[in-house]
Formats: sequence, structure tokens, C-alpha cells
Amino acid sequence: MNDREFFVQRWKLELPATVKVLKALPEGKLDYKPHEASRTAGRIAWGMAEEVRSLGEIIATGQSNYELTQEPASTAEIVKAFEKHAARLTELAEKLDDAKWQSPGKFLAGGQVVFAGPIRDHCFWILFDCVHHRGQLSTYIRPMGGKVPAIYGPSGDEPMGA
Repeated sequence: MNDREFFVQRWKLELPATVKVLKALPEGKLDYKPHEASRTAGRIAWGMAEEVRSLGEIIATGQSNYELTQEPASTAEIVKAFEKHAARLTELAEKLDDAKWQSPGKFLAGGQVVFAGPIRDHCFWILFDCVHHRGQLSTYIRPMGGKVPAIYGPSGDEPMGA
């Protein structure tokens, strides 16, 4: 298995847990943040959806200009957008050949290059960032009044197999 195949495998394996965490964010509480310096749950979740959209754009065109728009008001809308962008990313990633995997890509924010490198590096960057933010959101859920789903093992709210 090469690193491109490994990425596709890991992306597909991490995706269900990420969606479970997003779906666990209680409706009407997306403005929750544990500290004044923290971002809200809605902002983090929407940022994940938008970065997955951006990665699909980088694979398709070689670059994306990330502009974080105002997040939707509901968890359901964020989940719907994330799932849509994740499905497109999965489709694009499955079709990547070695040449495209190695080709250059640019991630811009506000028109400024934030990261430039092979598509491969963008893919792993966004995968790891999604896992990071999934973990961040999993610590928000219980104080928001929700139930933390099992991710790699059982949680205090969801035993394995539930």
C-alpha cells in the first residue's frame, strides 16, 4: 500500500467517527465555547466542513481560497454540508493517480498562501486537522448537554457497539 492508498483508507475509516461527533453537537447550542479565547462549537464544526470543501477544490483545481463564511444556525445544516463535502472529497481522492497526488497545490486564505506543497501534503494536513478538531469538539459536547459518542473506544456516554 502506498501513501495515497493509505490516505484514502484512513480518510474513509475516520469519516464515520467525525460525522458521529458532529451529529452529537446539541441543536441550539452551537454558540457554546469553554473559554472566552475559544472558538464556538459552531465555528469549529463549520470550519471543518469548509476545509474539507477546500481540500476537494485543491484536488480538483490545484488551489483553494479559503473564506470562512458565517456558519449555519443548526447542527443539521453543518452536518449536511460536511457530509456533502466529505462525499465529494472521498470520490476525488479515490480517483487520484500518483501524478496528481504529487502535483502542487495551494491553500490560500484571504488571498494569501497559507500552505503550498504536493496534494499529498494537503490531504494529510486536512485529515489530521479534522481529527484534531473532532477531538476538540468531543470535549465540548458534554458541557453543551449532549452525549459524547464512542470514537476509538467507548466513551462515558456510549459503550462500544452502541
